[in-house]
Amino acid sequence: MKQTPTSRSAVVEERIGKLLKDLSLEEKVGQLAQPFGWTCYERKVDGSVELTESFKLRVAEGGVGSLYGTLRADPWTGVTLETGLSPEEGAKLVNEMQAYALEHGRHGIPILFGEECSHGHMAIGATVFPVPISVGSTWNPELYEEMCRAVALETRSQGGAATYSPVLDVVRDPRWGRTEECYGEDPHLTSVLGRAAVQGLQGASGDLSADDAILATLKHFAAYGSSEGGRNSAPVHMGPRELHEIDLLPFRHAVDAGARSVMTAYNEIDGIPCTTNRHLLQDILRDEWGFDGFVITDCGALGLLTSGQNTAEDGADSSAQAVLAGVDMEMSGEMFDRHLLSAVQKGLLSEDDVDRAVSRVLEMKFDLGLFDRPFVDPKRAGEVIGSEAHRKLARKVAAEGIILLKNEGGLLPLERSAFADAKKIAVIGPNADAPYNQLGDYTSPQPAGAIATVLDGVRAALGEQPGSDLEYSRVLYAPGCRIRGESREGFPAALAKAGQADTIVLVLGGSSARDFGEGTIDLQTGASVVTENSWNDMECGEGIDRSTLNLAGVQLELAQEIFKLGKPVIVVYINGRPISEPWIVENAHAILEAWYPGQEGGHAIADILFGDVNPSGRLTLGIPKHVGQLPVYHYKRRTRGKRYLEDDFEAQYPFGFGLSYTEFRYDNIRLGADTIDADGQTTLSIDVTNAGSRTGEEVVQLYVSDLAASVVRPEKMLKDFRKISLSPGEKKTVTFTVAREHLEFVGPDLKWCVEPGLFRLMVGPSSIEGLTTELRVSASVLAAR
Repeated sequence: MKQTPTSRSAVVEERIGKLLKDLSLEEKVGQLAQPFGWTCYERKVDGSVELTESFKLRVAEGGVGSLYGTLRADPWTGVTLETGLSPEEGAKLVNEMQAYALEHGRHGIPILFGEECSHGHMAIGATVFPVPISVGSTWNPELYEEMCRAVALETRSQGGAATYSPVLDVVRDPRWGRTEECYGEDPHLTSVLGRAAVQGLQGASGDLSADDAILATLKHFAAYGSSEGGRNSAPVHMGPRELHEIDLLPFRHAVDAGARSVMTAYNEIDGIPCTTNRHLLQDILRDEWGFDGFVITDCGALGLLTSGQNTAEDGADSSAQAVLAGVDMEMSGEMFDRHLLSAVQKGLLSEDDVDRAVSRVLEMKFDLGLFDRPFVDPKRAGEVIGSEAHRKLARKVAAEGIILLKNEGGLLPLERSAFADAKKIAVIGPNADAPYNQLGDYTSPQPAGAIATVLDGVRAALGEQPGSDLEYSRVLYAPGCRIRGESREGFPAALAKAGQADTIVLVLGGSSARDFGEGTIDLQTGASVVTENSWNDMECGEGIDRSTLNLAGVQLELAQEIFKLGKPVIVVYINGRPISEPWIVENAHAILEAWYPGQEGGHAIADILFGDVNPSGRLTLGIPKHVGQLPVYHYKRRTRGKRYLEDDFEAQYPFGFGLSYTEFRYDNIRLGADTIDADGQTTLSIDVTNAGSRTGEEVVQLYVSDLAASVVRPEKMLKDFRKISLSPGEKKTVTFTVAREHLEFVGPDLKWCVEPGLFRLMVGPSSIEGLTTELRVSASVLAAR
């Protein structure tokens, strides 16, 4: 249940009021600044873990209200497998930090520990699930909610009480490096998955104090995925109608689902930085939507106001602007720590303004149960983090997110029996056996054996153990090349291995692996080697935007050489953004889009290759033929033009597309009533039959077109979907309820409305294919809200 101020106990309100009276201004600032948690401890040579003097000093001087990424490990933090914490050690450390703050702080206020959990708790040993673009491709909100429950359980077991997810940004330009962190291009799909994330992370009961609940933080508010040229944090050029209909819609739904924390975006919209945009943070978020929680900045966002966006004179000015706009906490704390106090002293804001923000933070700590139960059980952390059950769940999510883009002649699935005798399969390519390349950004370092690569998955599927005599093995391997770079020294070995095989699995794509110092691949032997200058293949991830969507390096050239062998070639893409390679589309016999499938990704890909799982993933963003077509999102507004001089506007693979090992047939579309009023509803039904020979899952998609409106509307918009399972020959009737939410838009007066007129409804397997019918909305006046 979504908690409101009136549902909180009077006792809690009284305690917050007393704290606000007792806290000094310096201590109030301490509640609003969120410094880096990984700087608050250090591992000694003997293996012990100690709190730093700087942490103790901060507790003594102003208190520690919140810490960011205490349990996080990655190259950005500098925390490694050697210096980081095991699940039990992490829980013990958080307990120790809480105990120190409660004992040595003046007011007994617990610390709020915030962690990154975009696709898994970002701590050593935690389960690495597929990235959000892969999760979106499952079109399975129930499965995603289950995944989020697992992430919440792992995080809370170590004492992490807040997560900086889900990412609700809608992708307009997939050249953007953070495409992998989003669900896709569509506002409705993002809204549905955002709701699932909130419900999974914050628990089914809505009780944030539960042992399996953490505070969900919606980010990045707002329009972060619509930046100019797909460049990270670049300006956003957007009118209010599009802002509300596309970018704000998922946030509105997630707030309605009970989200209690929101993170501001780095970008500006029409010249106003989101971090100081009172219209966004107060007028829309709180006043219009009724948001009852606290707002946190992204890391270093306030610094941009004085060096980059230049909308503030100094740190005091930027801090005051943020608080007055509605910001309650600063991630990194660099500005609030140094300048918020002086902002009050200079009269840029009042202590009452600070109190308002502190009150929201304290309320959240009470709601999370931190005052009553600040400590966790380290033994439990060891039991749930990285558990076998969570690994199995990660494999299922990965398999459902894999999309079959091409399957010429029914090459897939492969028959295991075909490789029982002398036949061999070659697994070739830079992502065939590159563990970190299949995990995505925001991932902790992994111990040896924690990640199943494609090579591992194929070997396991055929019953071969790693280290078996490769001379007689049925599974051959060579990397061929790296993701980036011009070296072709691995081509001869790859061609030799591929030449011995009957079938070739060519694993190409990208990498969001930051430099863990794990070394690079020896292109001739395929072994991992550590050199003085390790090679970083990263071409995707936060801050890594591209001007093209082609394969990096010499990967296409490797593919072209492999194809000359005349063998059946299955291309598997492991990547964080769409790949636009027309040559591959034309020449590959089969293509799988696996995104970054997480630690069980290799097994999940093998499940698809050998038919243990029938592919049911569907694209959540269109893949262009080349970048000159961008944007290719399916809800483009109506326009007179139909093509460029060189090509049309249509995507190579459209939104919603994905093949199966079976065939689905759509028949008998019908409406319960073909006329309704603006606030009425009707049913839309369609029969879907599995006309093939395998059990499979189909994503039945509903699109709506407003045929005549007072403002220019998109050609069509996704408004609902169902994922159903059908046995061979089975028929199911799928029924949608069509109501106001399917028909409304932001009208000329910038209010949501339903106008009378004719609507076309399409139901089918993708955004470009389906059966249609028409619904008339009858009303004498505009129905607005």
